[in-house]
Amino acid sequence: PQVTFTLAVFRGFPWEKVPFYMFAQLLGGFCGAGVVYANYFHAIDIVEGGPGIRTISGSGDLLATYAASFLTPVSCFFSEFLGSAILIIGVLCVTDKKNGPPPQGLVPLSLFIVVLGIGASLGMNTSYSLNPARDLGPRFFTAAVGYGTAVFTYRNHYWLWCIVLGPVTGMLCGAFIYDTLIFQGGESIINKPNAQAIDHHLRACPGQRGKLPAGAGIESA
Repeated sequence: PQVTFTLAVFRGFPWEKVPFYMFAQLLGGFCGAGVVYANYFHAIDIVEGGPGIRTISGSGDLLATYAASFLTPVSCFFSEFLGSAILIIGVLCVTDKKNGPPPQGLVPLSLFIVVLGIGASLGMNTSYSLNPARDLGPRFFTAAVGYGTAVFTYRNHYWLWCIVLGPVTGMLCGAFIYDTLIFQGGESIINKPNAQAIDHHLRACPGQRGKLPAGAGIESA
């Protein structure tokens, strides 16, 4: 959900679509956790010590993400903040047509390499949730199949201040940095032309009078 939210803030993704995308992403995480749980159900029983026993320390982290015990709350938050900022910078970079993006068919591979790099270098601390859908969907599922409310009360509601707020603030900050230092398109709120810039563009290029610069809304004309 956080990538969708960030693109709505910085790239003009339609806000009316955001709730539906978020719901679909959370539902995907929930269903994915169900498939994994069904596949390892009997193995989980063995690890936990018997049928019906479900604990976070035993098998809960198979599905959702939990921080290492040696981390402070601030360290947990910063780890998710940093990884999420790097992820959104990677997403914006490989989709920026003015920044030498990879061929369209290689965008998924490029994003896979970005996520792999983040996981390999930053994943030890919090299992790199990076996006709430990756954690919240499975977390709701574990709550429903026997792990109980402990998945939400863990470390003073860790899921909220680390798994949700960490990626939210991290991706917004990463997108702001990318758009401020690199991005040149008019779709961003950082570069969106105002009425004065549009008027200057039309005076300089009279032939473009019927074509507004990218990112210019009708209300600005």
